[in-house]
Amino acid sequence: MSATAPSPVAHRWALRAIGVGALALVAGAVWIQVALHEDPCPLCIIQRYLFVLIAALAFAASVGGRRAPLWRVLALAAALTGAAVAARHVYVQAHPSFSCGFDALEPVVDGLPPAHWVPVLFKVAGLCETSYPPIVGLTLPMWAFVFFAAIALTIGWGLRALPERGRHLVDDGVRR
Repeated sequence: MSATAPSPVAHRWALRAIGVGALALVAGAVWIQVALHEDPCPLCIIQRYLFVLIAALAFAASVGGRRAPLWRVLALAAALTGAAVAARHVYVQAHPSFSCGFDALEPVVDGLPPAHWVPVLFKVAGLCETSYPPIVGLTLPMWAFVFFAAIALTIGWGLRALPERGRHLVDDGVRR
């Protein structure tokens, strides 16, 4: 196995897989919420928003065009932000006396328009420090961290495949 950059076509398919996978993770989270009655906390909802954002950016980047490198960089930033939020969630669950700031975060998260449009997906109903049974040895925030990190690594790896012309778009936003 070589550490060389992937071909642009292979990375386009990887971006599409990331988009589908991110949406599947959100669908899985909603299924766990509804079927297993595990209520999402503010940090869970923020992670859902980030997975949806990653999907949108990955699909935009996979289409190509002038702005594809910019969409890739934004998707990478969203994945890294998601990893940070998931790590914070893992920390909160490891220290249950330390709240996620439910009182402060809930009105902000619930005040966003999608929380009113699709409440089952984006409405806060639980506490961050509530720990539900692990799935294959990891809690949901741990799994979220793993997936955010994997997405970030895949997108970062794919950025190496940008042709020299595309790298300039990432560097200064101007096509040369």
